[in-house]
Amino acid sequence: MTINANQANYQEPAVESKSDFIVTPESDVTPVLSVVMPTLNEEEGIVECIDRIKTAVDELRVPTEIVVSDSSTDATPDLARERGATVVTPDGEGYGYAYRYAFERARGEYIAMGDADTTYDFEALPRLLEPVQNGDADICMGSRLEGEIRNGSMPPLHQYVGNPLLTRFLNTFYGAGVSDAHSGFRVFTKDALETLELETTGMEFASEMIMEAGANDLTIEEVPIVYHEREGEETLDSFRDGWRHVRFMLVNAPDYLFSYPALLLVSLGAVLMGLSLPTTTLGGVNFGLQTMVGGSLLAIVGYQVWALALFSSIAADPIREPSSALVGTIRRHFQLEHAASIGVAVAVGGLLYLASVFGGWLVAGESALPGATVTLFASTVVILGVQTVFGSFFMSMLADQKE
Repeated sequence: MTINANQANYQEPAVESKSDFIVTPESDVTPVLSVVMPTLNEEEGIVECIDRIKTAVDELRVPTEIVVSDSSTDATPDLARERGATVVTPDGEGYGYAYRYAFERARGEYIAMGDADTTYDFEALPRLLEPVQNGDADICMGSRLEGEIRNGSMPPLHQYVGNPLLTRFLNTFYGAGVSDAHSGFRVFTKDALETLELETTGMEFASEMIMEAGANDLTIEEVPIVYHEREGEETLDSFRDGWRHVRFMLVNAPDYLFSYPALLLVSLGAVLMGLSLPTTTLGGVNFGLQTMVGGSLLAIVGYQVWALALFSSIAADPIREPSSALVGTIRRHFQLEHAASIGVAVAVGGLLYLASVFGGWLVAGESALPGATVTLFASTVVILGVQTVFGSFFMSMLADQKE
């Protein structure tokens, strides 16, 4: 184990115990490690958690502070103080806010986080700290899904559906490359924490940390852990909190939320309209007016969704900057004059055709009217051109406000 300046200046007591290396609020010693736990009426588990932390710290032999971010109405804060913990009271609500409030007050070079309900075995702290202290990782997480999940500790819906699915989303959207993205047992450097722009206050905080780490190219490692049955009342709402995670991930990934669905809709709409123009027949299926209506609808909706991708990528400042050609390239090279000119040209082209159709009708009557599919195609072109013109001005206004 690497010895740093804080450890070198620390005088070991003659008689060691599980609490010999715990830095209390009254101590002048600067902690090397800060262990942070958010608590909300955790009197049934807080004592066991602190005792396990002390066992781990006795093995690590580094000055350690235990920071309890407490919003309880029971005896949790008193029990924590009696065992040498520093208790802070957040001035706001929420799981994520409790962590952020405590992180700002943690003094250690390394920070560990975990719940105080006995589900995480803090005696595994040395295994999580090792790759971070050795410089092999910025963040080390305990993986429940790669380790052991004890009977009754996690509902089957979470174990086999919720956590794997949310982890897959995070890996796909943000390249996290982890097996258990929502494990709350983590160790990281304070320097790594300072690179993360953490803002959420709820349960989606766990996702935000990994998303920010991925966006900032931080190195994440995992070690298998044992996940135990909790002590005390469950505070997690499976569907509500699960949806908060999914919503937060999608809102911060415009490519996946808007761009790719838009590409699918526009592509399908263009194919259907192309098949409808010459009234194509394939396999006994006629692609005529009705197909043109459907293709036009898909193209217009898809184009509008794509425009939302551009607008949101500027206005929302997402964690994962869009990199696709559909959004990223246009954002980097966007010029109002060019985009508006293209929109005007497209709209005018469609309008000229419709004007010629109208003129022919005035001169020769209905017999001069072309097929309805061609007229609908031209109308769709006009709509897309007009959307491009006004969308370009709106995008320019958003960009000016961000500067």
